[in-house]
Amino acid sequence: MTATGETPDNGRKTIVLTGASRGIGHATVKRFSAAGWRVITCSRHAFSDKCPWPSGPEDHIQVDLSDPENLGVAVAEMRKRLETEGSRLHALVNNAGISPKGENGERFNSLTTPMHAWRHVFQVNFFAPIMLARGLFNELNAAGGSVVNVTSIAGMRVHPFAGTAYATSKAALAALTREMAADFGPHGIRVNAIAPGEIETSILSPGTEKLVDGLPLRRLGRPDEVAETIFFLCSSPSSYVTGSEIHINGGQHV
Repeated sequence: MTATGETPDNGRKTIVLTGASRGIGHATVKRFSAAGWRVITCSRHAFSDKCPWPSGPEDHIQVDLSDPENLGVAVAEMRKRLETEGSRLHALVNNAGISPKGENGERFNSLTTPMHAWRHVFQVNFFAPIMLARGLFNELNAAGGSVVNVTSIAGMRVHPFAGTAYATSKAALAALTREMAADFGPHGIRVNAIAPGEIETSILSPGTEKLVDGLPLRRLGRPDEVAETIFFLCSSPSSYVTGSEIHINGGQHV
């Protein structure tokens, strides 16, 4: 496949997606599956029978992104499974992310975040994406593939619910996206990011509804709206887009 996203010889494209078990990840699996893509999902949970997409159990990899050694094993497994597609990977979406809270659900700020929590968050939110992209570089290169990193509005402004470790890891991931775009681009691999705002999922913090009145669009976003943008960045209409961070937040950043 070329960098413009043309259909491969076997007529099927392949995506590796982390954080697939709920919310934006779940919607993204549905969007790509509906378009005929093979979706290799990754999460710290085993495959759930509540996930109604084809080849789910066979194309799910249980991986602990906070464990570099386990992540290395998972990359080897991904590469093995991609051999059936001619060792080509058309898209890698780094969607998994964590934001720890205090015992009573309070936000950890820069004074209260335990250092071990900070390291844990950065391993999952920042180091895992680059480890995956580097580990799957040959497969992405063979396909002229696309990488999408999921950042956050918390990476560009202080957020009332997202903790400092989460926010700084997402800001770092945004900077990493630009660096990756510069480094991977000469190899025909595009790298972009999406920065969601308040999206209606099961993990919304209490009080999120109060933010809606301050959004220009006066509503929460839907997971399928985020999934559509991810799909755009992994397909041919975005073939000249790289190094970008797209805000999906109803105008919250203005």
